[in-house]
Amino acid sequence: MGEAREPAASEATCSVRPTPSQRRWLRRGLDQPGGKLPLFDENGRKVDGRVVRACLDRGWAEPWFTNSLKPDWLVCKLTAAGRSVAQDPQDV
Repeated sequence: MGEAREPAASEATCSVRPTPSQRRWLRRGLDQPGGKLPLFDENGRKVDGRVVRACLDRGWAEPWFTNSLKPDWLVCKLTAAGRSVAQDPQDV
């Protein structure tokens, strides 16, 4: 009998859909230079770290650079997969 295998990262991300909060954050990067994702939401509050971490874990976002003034802030940008998820008309 064949051994069970782990799904490839691309297979795993295709079957997972973002939460409304994740999709909202990813969409904000669509019109930013380089796909930069915001550190703060529309109301000026820091984006929930769980949203950022989940998007990083699913390959929808990636770290962009380290902020030397605020090293605990993770500056991210959209990946190709993140752009695809953000542009998906589903759940608009």
